Amino acid sequence: MYFKIKSEAQEALKKAVDQFDCDFDDEIKLEFPPNPELGDLASTVSFQLAKHLRKAPNLIAPEVVEKIELPEIFAKVEATGPYVNFFINHDIFAKQLLDSVDEDYGTLEKVDEKIILEHTSANPNGPLHIGHIRNSVLGDSLRRLLTTAGREVDTQYYVNDMGRQLAMIVFGMEELGLKLEDQPSEKIDHKVGELYFKVNQMLKEDESLGEGVDATIRKYEGGPSELDEKFEYAVNSCLDGVKETLKRMNVKHDAFVWEGQFVRTGIVDKITNELYEIGYARKEDVLYLDLTEYGIDKHLVLRRADGTSLYSTRDIAYHIYKCKKCDKVLDIFGSDHKLAARQVELALEILEEIEPNSDKMEVIFYEFITLPEGSMSTRRGVFISVDELMDEAVKRAKEEIASRRPELDEATVDEIAEQIGIGAIRYYIARLSPEKHITFKWDEALSFERGCASIQYAHARACKLLRKAEEEKGIDLANIQAEDNWSLDDNEKELVKLIAKFPSLIEDSANIKRVHPIAQYCQDLAGAFNRFYKAEQVIGSDVENARLILVEKARITLRNALDILGVSAPEMM
Repeated sequence: MYFKIKSEAQEALKKAVDQFDCDFDDEIKLEFPPNPELGDLASTVSFQLAKHLRKAPNLIAPEVVEKIELPEIFAKVEATGPYVNFFINHDIFAKQLLDSVDEDYGTLEKVDEKIILEHTSANPNGPLHIGHIRNSVLGDSLRRLLTTAGREVDTQYYVNDMGRQLAMIVFGMEELGLKLEDQPSEKIDHKVGELYFKVNQMLKEDESLGEGVDATIRKYEGGPSELDEKFEYAVNSCLDGVKETLKRMNVKHDAFVWEGQFVRTGIVDKITNELYEIGYARKEDVLYLDLTEYGIDKHLVLRRADGTSLYSTRDIAYHIYKCKKCDKVLDIFGSDHKLAARQVELALEILEEIEPNSDKMEVIFYEFITLPEGSMSTRRGVFISVDELMDEAVKRAKEEIASRRPELDEATVDEIAEQIGIGAIRYYIARLSPEKHITFKWDEALSFERGCASIQYAHARACKLLRKAEEEKGIDLANIQAEDNWSLDDNEKELVKLIAKFPSLIEDSANIKRVHPIAQYCQDLAGAFNRFYKAEQVIGSDVENARLILVEKARITLRNALDILGVSAPEMM
């Protein structure tokens, strides 16, 4: 609805501006005033007109207001200093808005843009750990946001099957007598991690074993051999566990792309040869890409001295592959990857795969997430796995629910605790812009007063009220109409305005490719609903139908907003 009222306000302003004796064809912009007393929409058109009329904006604004033919959806328009402020007729607006809110509310029209979004892409040498989780949450939430905003999004996990870490695992199984089934953990990716840890320790104790690992890399990269099955077994074993973790986190990938294919098909050789022939790749002990003319002193190594490729080389090939299959390549990387990402982008420019300074490729860099000292223990003292983090979150949520709702059976508590625990992790990570460091604080994340649980509780509260209307009063919610005498009070106006903003927020957030505004919106909407719920009688009021409709539409909007963040909306808490 805000699309509609903004359009009507812009059209009214355009007609008013056309009455001035000046040549004005600028875009008329509107914004939401910070203070409701200043209206529901504000325009700075008087600033734009000032240079044409050679008059102060605060003198122009009243003249603009005088010329405006006010659309019915607005109650009034006023000039406040240099601003032109529109005030919505909430009684008309609310009924039109609530009629427009369906189950898919917030979903925008299709956009002719295909995006390949790569995220997570952790090395398959162990379980996902806390260093990976922000990548997964940001990537999956962006997928949901961009899809809701009408884009076609293909999410990919780039599988590093040719790295040294994988070669160490295979070497450990082939030459050091280690077996996955002998490792103590139950989950397969944890078994892989434990085997990798043991090989790493053995290499530290006997450095001569490193040559065996190098030989394993050369043999696997050299072409089909009996090692292929061993590498596939190691990678797929780890990925099976990783996929299980991602599923529990509500994270979805469309494809798992193995980097080895770019070596096996000769694409990596083609790239390195071309870079060498045109003079950007130089060979000393290793083959490296010289980017000094672009202000980058650190060389990007393309091949080791023994001729094997590196992750960077294969990454260039992978990005060429992605660029040919979409309109936009979007990567989610840690902030420590800024140099590498720029080097890959420059390599693609040199190879004329993308235009210089084009927006074909975009990287969202994020700062890392940590736990406060002593907030969790870990078996080996090496890392906190995502599985451990989820288990801890669900355990804490279960304890809180059991203390609040002792009458609930264990199965119900377990179900709700899973929704709250996983939701707490996802929301706590999504709520901050990726440029900000996160220290995960349990008391904040699992707070029923200000954390994600408080937002989920608002949804559950709405569901409870609607169930009561249907089951105890026999109200058919699908066929009720708002009363003609419904005149909105301040709590209702606030809630209606927030519901109305949702589609425009989706568009704005998708354009900047950030999900934290959605997280803030969830908090704002839940807060507005709770204030309405506490202050207003719904069932039994003179405007019972209108308020039940408002509750239902607020519930739908909150559920759809939480879904963008990958957070469940429980019907009971």
